[in-house]
Amino acid sequence: MEIIIRKEEDHDHVEVGKLLGSAFEQDLEARLVDSLRKNPDFVPELSFIAECDEQIVGYILFFPIKIISKQDRHASLALAPMAVAPKYQRKGVGKAMVEHGLTKAGHSGFDSVIVLGHAEYYPRFGFRPASLYGINAPFEVPDEAFMALELTKDGLDRVSGTVVYPEEFNEV
Repeated sequence: MEIIIRKEEDHDHVEVGKLLGSAFEQDLEARLVDSLRKNPDFVPELSFIAECDEQIVGYILFFPIKIISKQDRHASLALAPMAVAPKYQRKGVGKAMVEHGLTKAGHSGFDSVIVLGHAEYYPRFGFRPASLYGINAPFEVPDEAFMALELTKDGLDRVSGTVVYPEEFNEV
């Protein structure tokens, strides 16, 4: 099975919405992505789809966020959301999207990525509990599920504080 990862284009939006609805069995994530696309911080080059058999079977977004402490503000990226069509799960689509996205994110000028996700999945890409860096979630979440990854060497040195997501994330 050939997996093609490419930048999302405007003509993909409807199919991405259907995919998100199918993968999450609700439309909250689809509405979130629609809202984030309208946010001035949206980086189209960090919004990707996966295609197999000439259809969209996966989606991943890296969106700019802030890590704020009393003294500092640091830019980072949130990996959210990511979805794979149920029929294509456990076939390498998610892995291909994460690897492609992290490579592109590493070339985008950001030093780190934060993810709230499965503690058994994301460590294979180098994610570690964000608390090890002194980074906190803005809400109650299991420590092992809130993770960070340095995209650049020492990208999280001297970074600590609480993640601040764009207002659109409050919809989910």
